[in-house]
Amino acid sequence: MSKAATQVLAGQSRLLEWAKEAAVVMGASLFVALCARVTVPLPFTPVPLTLQNFGVLAVALAFGSRRGFAALALYVAEGAVGLPVFNAAGPGGIAQILGATGGFLMAYPFVALVTGWIYERTSSPQNAQTRRVPGTPASRGFGWAVLACLAGEILLFAGGLAWLFVLTHSLAQTIRWGLYWFVFAEVIKIMLAAAVAGRWSRSFSGGV
Repeated sequence: MSKAATQVLAGQSRLLEWAKEAAVVMGASLFVALCARVTVPLPFTPVPLTLQNFGVLAVALAFGSRRGFAALALYVAEGAVGLPVFNAAGPGGIAQILGATGGFLMAYPFVALVTGWIYERTSSPQNAQTRRVPGTPASRGFGWAVLACLAGEILLFAGGLAWLFVLTHSLAQTIRWGLYWFVFAEVIKIMLAAAVAGRWSRSFSGGV
């Protein structure tokens, strides 16, 4: 095969790989947007109860830090330009990013980055050799997934509460609006995301 033909094939292969990566990132962003449709407004706080956080954690665990960061950065950008991807309890667009839930939204890419990064680095030697989708974390234990999600949740609430404090100038109000009512729900989301990630990784490593 000539050098020119080899270069053409290599270029086509790279384009195909980029197309696959773009499809994964856009699909993951869509998944988080669908999770945001499951939202329960709470009368005592402007921060609603939503499945968004589960979507962020699940994407990070399933696709890793790099893809997770890209998907959530795309998600926030989509919402910023007015696409209906944020939870329906808010005004949408830039107004939602600058509102009570803005700190959580702005933290999402970094939550995915940290959660995915930790999860990627907790594989056992035998799991690291299993067959899997390139670019995704290897099969790991449920416990490590929970710890990765917990780290992500800490970062998420640090960002969300910091932004609420900027808006309210009251630590007590910040805690009431952004933390008290969500602890139990976040524990459930962490467990669910870890379980989904475990099932996902086993499906690509030949497990059952």
